[in-house]
Amino acid sequence: MAEKKPSINDIAKHLKVAKSTVSFIINGKAEAHRISKEQEQRVLNYVKEIGFKPNYMAQSLATGRSNSIGLIVENIGDSFFGPIALMIEKQAKKSGYRIIYSSTLGDTQAALSVLDLFRDTKVDGFIVAPPLHIEKQIKAIVDDGVPVVIFDRMLEGVDTDYVGTNNHEMVVEACEHLLTQGFEHIAFVSLASSQSQMKERLDGYISCVNAHGRSPIVLEMTYNDEGNSRKQEIMKFIQSHPEIDAIFFATNYLCISGLEAIRELGLKIPEQIGIVVFDEHDLFRLFTPSITSIVQPLEQLSAAIFNTLLKRINGSPAEHDPNLQVIPSELIIRESSIKQKKLRK
Repeated sequence: MAEKKPSINDIAKHLKVAKSTVSFIINGKAEAHRISKEQEQRVLNYVKEIGFKPNYMAQSLATGRSNSIGLIVENIGDSFFGPIALMIEKQAKKSGYRIIYSSTLGDTQAALSVLDLFRDTKVDGFIVAPPLHIEKQIKAIVDDGVPVVIFDRMLEGVDTDYVGTNNHEMVVEACEHLLTQGFEHIAFVSLASSQSQMKERLDGYISCVNAHGRSPIVLEMTYNDEGNSRKQEIMKFIQSHPEIDAIFFATNYLCISGLEAIRELGLKIPEQIGIVVFDEHDLFRLFTPSITSIVQPLEQLSAAIFNTLLKRINGSPAEHDPNLQVIPSELIIRESSIKQKKLRK
């Protein structure tokens, strides 16, 4: 006969503590329930000694809570999504929740499969940077009473909480900066995407150049293009538009490919071509010359995302109307966009 696995009740009896104390500690809620560090460590040491593993599925069936949150992003390895995911995980741990991750790489079917998996796992809430065409499934989750926070890009027709930044406004500000510096023919390199954040950035660029009597020069690329393919496409784009004297990249990874293309073409930044990019990357501060970037407020975004979801989990999902939060980004001016004036120290 197989040996019976120890239960939380067995652990509580052995250590002569309350069953609830053991449960709180195992689920990472010791601090929230003011359990001493000594008591917490005593329980954790014994749990490790006997090799106890909690049955989260059984707990979720018994309590209606799994103490877990499903986080779905485009690419967990991205310099935008990765830090946000890590910050959300740290906040979740402090509140006694586990984060279950998945990347979609922009694939709608992959996202739908992950949504189904997380629903079967009975996660307590969802945080989603949605690819296209998952409105029906997100609406079904919301209708089931499970909290959902959408971030980075919106979903039309779905009444749920949203956290994002001011894409259109920041692109206009950065584009105005380039024009003020004396750049006349500003191109925009983006993704061929109908996602809201990409549309807002493109619309901001077009409205700015049109307002100044310039003609838009736009390259829209496929998301799944490999790095070398992106570089070659950007090189051809620049060569086919010799009038370009500045490029605005809509994402950091497009800019990285663009910098490779510009270097291979032998163009000097900013003397021959100015550069601005939406979204920060460590490379942009270290590159010579340094690259002017629109920096998204990652800490504020992650805090707003998690706190919004936690309030929904702990309250009634239908208690308030959907909360739309737009947290402003910041334009950090560096050497790549300074043509007429020296960069202020």
